[in-house]
Amino acid sequence: MITTTKWLRPAIGFAALTMLAAACSSSSSSSSSSAAAKIGDGSLKVGYVLPETGQLAFLGPPQIDGLKYAVQLINQAGGVLGKPIPAPVTGDEAGDASVAQQSADRVLSSGVQAVIGAAASGMTLAIINKVVGANVVECSGSNTAPTLTAYSDNGYYFRTAPSDALQGPVLANTIVGDGHTNVAIVARADDYGKGLADATAKSLQQSGATVVLNQTYDPNTTDFSALIRKVAAAKPNAVAVIAFEEGKQILKGLIEAGYGPSKVGVYGADGLRSTDLPKLVDPKNPAVLAGMKGTAPTSVDNPQFTAAIQQFDPKLKQLQYAPQVFDCMNIIALAAEQAKTNDPKVFKTFINGVTEGGTKCTSYAACKGLVDAGKNIAYQGASGTLNFTSVGEPGQATIEVYAFDKAGKLSTIKTVQSKPVS
Repeated sequence: MITTTKWLRPAIGFAALTMLAAACSSSSSSSSSSAAAKIGDGSLKVGYVLPETGQLAFLGPPQIDGLKYAVQLINQAGGVLGKPIPAPVTGDEAGDASVAQQSADRVLSSGVQAVIGAAASGMTLAIINKVVGANVVECSGSNTAPTLTAYSDNGYYFRTAPSDALQGPVLANTIVGDGHTNVAIVARADDYGKGLADATAKSLQQSGATVVLNQTYDPNTTDFSALIRKVAAAKPNAVAVIAFEEGKQILKGLIEAGYGPSKVGVYGADGLRSTDLPKLVDPKNPAVLAGMKGTAPTSVDNPQFTAAIQQFDPKLKQLQYAPQVFDCMNIIALAAEQAKTNDPKVFKTFINGVTEGGTKCTSYAACKGLVDAGKNIAYQGASGTLNFTSVGEPGQATIEVYAFDKAGKLSTIKTVQSKPVS
């Protein structure tokens, strides 16, 4: 995702980052010992660092349910290496780097061999050195920042969500396809915002459009008036807003300045894909965002999975990134089965392989049966075909184009297959 964010301010200097790295290294050593002590008993233990609170708390329930549902099905199929997976160890990323780091420390000290999360790219960047430094596998179902593709993770980090390098071209094509040629982009000054903004700007320019503004902002600010003035001064005929919850304030400002969706093209991305967005912008006017469009990584149309996870948790309202996290847990379990060990140092090298090149299978039980028969597998995820690249992420993506109507309802216009653009 989405939906991703980095809450560490850009103003943090090199010295501060150096101290953070040192702290991560120190914490990783103790965590590594704890985890190592648990290897060899045959039981695969997992934990998560996901948003139980904070701006992305709406993404917590579907991702946590996706993990728990996968664990339930895995255990029903005999577990991993003949033993059930214990209940996942919990941790809140909270949209705060220090909280996410404390959660990671607690999860790692419990002796897990895999961590699911974080949801936000920035929160992953806050904890990844701790996790991989402890020789523990990490898999996120919603990290999309392009910076994570080349991150030095020693082969321990994976993601089932596509890079924003794949979402940007679809967002750009949607804008250009609607006839807009002068586009302003405003984005969070974090890895998610800058990565998606740059990917979108590049594709817009390749399509012949002019990017009249590509402006980032401090996501912790509460005053967006200067940003709105810059947009108005650029005189765009379309505005792309790459934001999270603070985007409601930006959209209000744009509307007041005459740059709302009734006047120009207004577009969002996965961070603004919420059924509640219109009422957050204007509780009294559900049509306030009528005509606004956006893009978001999505799953293939999978009604069977949707029905099953809603039966697993009837209270679940949002499904965003639930299939991707479900897939994270399955590929980790299948890699451990293929490697015949719960040691992350070993099974990490099998994770890419269980997603491509072998016999196709669509459930843990079916895939495990093939592994037990000595066959290579190509797990076909609940979120779609994964086909991991060498860096442990999907090489293609299904991107949804969504829109809001006059009743304030969010609906899917279409889905598009996206591959890297040179």
